[in-house]
Amino acid sequence: MKNFYRVIGVLVVVSLLRAGIACAQTGGISYSLTNKKIGEYEKAEWDIKLSVPFTNPYDQREISLDMVLTSPSGKPLVLPCYFDKGDSNSSAWKARFSAQETGVYSYYFVLNTKGKITESAKGKFNVLPSGKPGFLHKNNLWTFKFDNGQLFRGIGENVGWESRSFEKAKFTYDHLLPTLSQNGANFFRTWMCYWNLPLEWKKVHATKRYNSTNEYFNPGAIKRMDELVSMTDSLGLYFMLTLDWHGHLMEEGGWKDSPYNQVNGGPAKTPTEFFSLTSAKQKYKNKLRYVIARWGYSTNIAAIEFFNEVDNAAFTKEDSILIPHHLITQWHDDMGRYLKGMDPYNHLVTTSVSHRDIAGMNSLAYLDFNQKHIYKHTEKIPAIYPDYIENYRKPYVVGEFGFRWEDDDPKYAKEANFDFKRGLWYGMFSPTPILPMSWWWELFDDQKMAPYFKGVRQVSDMMLIAGNGKFVPVDVAAGRLHAQAVQCGKQYFVYLLNTTGEDLTQEVSIAYANRAKPVIKIFYPSTLKITQTAQFKLVNGQLNITDIKLNAGQEVVLIISPD
Repeated sequence: MKNFYRVIGVLVVVSLLRAGIACAQTGGISYSLTNKKIGEYEKAEWDIKLSVPFTNPYDQREISLDMVLTSPSGKPLVLPCYFDKGDSNSSAWKARFSAQETGVYSYYFVLNTKGKITESAKGKFNVLPSGKPGFLHKNNLWTFKFDNGQLFRGIGENVGWESRSFEKAKFTYDHLLPTLSQNGANFFRTWMCYWNLPLEWKKVHATKRYNSTNEYFNPGAIKRMDELVSMTDSLGLYFMLTLDWHGHLMEEGGWKDSPYNQVNGGPAKTPTEFFSLTSAKQKYKNKLRYVIARWGYSTNIAAIEFFNEVDNAAFTKEDSILIPHHLITQWHDDMGRYLKGMDPYNHLVTTSVSHRDIAGMNSLAYLDFNQKHIYKHTEKIPAIYPDYIENYRKPYVVGEFGFRWEDDDPKYAKEANFDFKRGLWYGMFSPTPILPMSWWWELFDDQKMAPYFKGVRQVSDMMLIAGNGKFVPVDVAAGRLHAQAVQCGKQYFVYLLNTTGEDLTQEVSIAYANRAKPVIKIFYPSTLKITQTAQFKLVNGQLNITDIKLNAGQEVVLIISPD
C-alpha cells in the first residue's frame, strides 16, 4: 500500500493525458537503456534527454521526472529520476533501478513541469536471476530479512566519517571498510555532515576531501557517495546512511553554516523553523527524492536514518526544551510518510537520540526501528531492550556505544577494547537485529580489533542456522559471572563473561529441554578455539556444568547440542 496513492495519482494523470484533457502531448523525452543485460537486485541505468525550461532541476515543485513501471507480476511502481547535467535548453537525466522480480517489465517516463504532464514512449526490459539476496526489511525483534527470505543480523561498528583534515590520513572508507569485510563484519553506520559526504553543504569545514560550492548539491559529496555505494556492493557490506547530524541545528554548532539557515540562502531563521516551515520541509524532501533517485537502487543501503541524536538539538545541556517536541515528532512523521511513499524499495527508516527521548517519536509508524546511544554504561545494554520493546513493539538498536564519549584517548584503550567486545555479545544475546555498534573506529583500528568480529560472526551464523531465526531467551545461573542464554532450535548458546577482576571457577545451570544427552562445546572468541567439556550433570531437565574456569576479563560462549 505504500506507493498506492502515488501510483494512482500518476495513473490518473496518464488517463487524462490519453483523453487529451489539460495535458501536453507526448514528446520531448528521449531515453536509452545503458545495460546489455539486467540482473535482479542489480543496477539498471537509463540515460534520458529533455528539452524543457527550468530554473532549479532539483526542486520537484518546478520539475520532476518519474519512471512508471509494471513488474512481471503486475505490481505498479514509480521510480524518481534525477538531474545529471545540462541546462534548460538540453538536459541529461538518469534513472537507476534495481528490479525485485525476474521477468519482463514494461515502463515509460512521466515529466511534470509545474503541473504540465508529458509522457514518453513505452519500453520493456527483461530481468535475469542474479543470486543476490535483495533489500533488507523488518522481520522480527531479532532479525531483518532480505527479499529472498534470507535472515540477517548486523555485526559491525560506526565508521562515522573519513579522516578529517586534523586526523590520521589513513582512516578512509578505502582502508576501514575492506578491513571490516575481511574480518567478518557485515554492517556499519556513516554520516552526511559538513566534513563527510556533505550533500547539501555549500560551506565545508575540517576537510581537504571536499570543497565549498555554489551548487544545489555538493559535487564532491555526490562523487564520493557514488564510490561508497559501489565499494559496499563489492565488499558485501550493508550500512545505515545518516542524513543529518544534530550539530547543524545547534546555535553553538553548525547552524551558522547550515544549508537551511536563511543567512545561507535557506528557508529558516531558526532551528525550530527547520522542523516547522513548509518551505524547509520541501527542501528536505528534495534531498530525500535525490537520495532515492540516485542511490536508492543499492541493496547495500540497509537503512536510512534521518538524524543522529536529534535530542541534542532539542534540549539544552540542562535538559530544558529548545525545540518543541511535537514539531520534531511531526517532522519525522511527515518525512517518514514521504520517504516510504516515494521509495519503491521500502528501505528501512530510522532516527536516533543520544539519551533523551522525544515525546511521541518512538511510536511513529513510519520509523521501522527505534535507536538510542549508550556511553559509559555498556553494562546496562542487556536491560534496555525489554522495556522499549514492551512499550513500542518494534525493533530496537543501540546505534552507538563506548567506554567514553569525550574522546578516544589511547590511555583508555584497554577499557575501550573490553567494552568493544562485551557490547557485541550483549547485543548478540538480546532481541535486536543490529548488534550494538562501537564508536571511536580510529582507536579500534589502531588497536587491531577488527579480527574480533570473526568470532562474533561465526556464532551469529550458527545461531541463525540452528533456529532459522528463532531466538528464545533462557534463564541461566552462573554464580558471579555475567551470563545470558538463548535457545535456537535444538541448540543452546550461553555467553559468559568474568567482570569481577579475579580468576573464577563457576558452575553454570540452565534448563535443558532436549531428551538427548548434551554435547557441550566451549568457544573462545579471542582465539576462535573450541574445546569440549564432559563435566556436567543432567537431572530432571536441569543441566549443570561444573568446570567453567574464566580468568579476569575472559569470556566464552557455550554451545550445547543434543548428541
